[in-house]
Amino acid sequence: MPRPDGPLRHQPFRWLLAGTTVNSLGNMIAPVAIAFAVLDLGGSATQLGLVVGAYALADVVAVLWGGVLGDRLPRTVMMRGANTAAAVVQGLVALSLLGGWGSLWLLAIGGAANGALGSLAGPSTQAVTPQTVPQPLLRKAIALRRLSQNSAMILGSGIAGLLVAWIGTGGALAVDAATFLLAAGCFTRVRVPALPAAVRSRALAEAGEGFREVMRHSWLWSLIAMALIYHLFYGGSQGVLGPIVVGDHIGRAAWGYALSAMMTGFVAGGLLSLVWKPRRALLVGELFLMLTVCFPLAMALSDNLWVVLAGAFLHGFGLEIFSVGWDLSIQENVPAHMLARVYSFDQLGSFIARPVGLALTGPLATLVGERHWLLVVAAAMAVAEIAPFAIREVRRLERRPVAEEAVVESGAVAAPATP
Repeated sequence: MPRPDGPLRHQPFRWLLAGTTVNSLGNMIAPVAIAFAVLDLGGSATQLGLVVGAYALADVVAVLWGGVLGDRLPRTVMMRGANTAAAVVQGLVALSLLGGWGSLWLLAIGGAANGALGSLAGPSTQAVTPQTVPQPLLRKAIALRRLSQNSAMILGSGIAGLLVAWIGTGGALAVDAATFLLAAGCFTRVRVPALPAAVRSRALAEAGEGFREVMRHSWLWSLIAMALIYHLFYGGSQGVLGPIVVGDHIGRAAWGYALSAMMTGFVAGGLLSLVWKPRRALLVGELFLMLTVCFPLAMALSDNLWVVLAGAFLHGFGLEIFSVGWDLSIQENVPAHMLARVYSFDQLGSFIARPVGLALTGPLATLVGERHWLLVVAAAMAVAEIAPFAIREVRRLERRPVAEEAVVESGAVAAPATP
């Protein structure tokens, strides 16, 4: 009897999984190292917000180009090139800190460059997944990929504080540069069939096609709008206030533990998503997303490490269940040749307000108090997450029929697999 097919039996998916997992590991080291590098250079909460905001702003500016190029060029080329360039940039920033000639301006410029490179690769990295496995395995591939990435993020956030303590912020960023190179090497092994050639027009016209596809689905644009408000408020609470509030009141290592707890929640949500297949995955995900308010509430209301860890865990758990349903809904309902552009608008809408939030968090928190501002953040997140329930498609959108998926998983019919 043939073995049941699964995503890991397909070589392109295995290398994609390896590359994105390594990326996730490094991506959790960098924020911790940069935050403490800014503080060690004498930066204030406002300056930390501006440095992190430079990354977020560049991320927003470049993302539409990432979507257009991801639907024009081979997506694996975009992934390899961006990661190689990011390794060079992060290596230079690490050298500046190790050599004692680092500055806040250099951290901001390096962060902005890596933000732009991440946006050029991001839509392609998301959109290539359906090219690596047969369609009936897509749901499991999405859940497995996110589970692996989140496990790496647990490790990355857990060791980030230790790396900063052992080898300094410059050494930690050098480790991050090495992860970019390793990920680029993995992506060279992701070999997938080319998509059918699409009719090309000007880049802005192609971006306009992606925008019209987004607006065609009320569930899509409404949840992107929700994410805009979410990141406007929450981005600053994690990127600026988290290291300060938790670091000052509990300890620097505690902030790394909190991020690890959040990533553990992601893994728990991913494990549940591997076995639980709700028919209305988007509705269920939106319900669980409301758990994300627990993290800013815990930071605002308690100096107890375990309370903060519990809030972080619930945040990650709810967000992961939502994210699996969100990715599956996009990849099942958007044409393959439009996926990178739709993902670019997803990222643009989600993060366009984040630089503003990061820049304003420091001054607003100084004005009203850090913990009072965290309560405002939690309230704003709750309102944003409740609003999409008014959209009928959010409540009614269903997954594709899973009869074919059940046949494949039973082993009665095995999709072609590469060794």
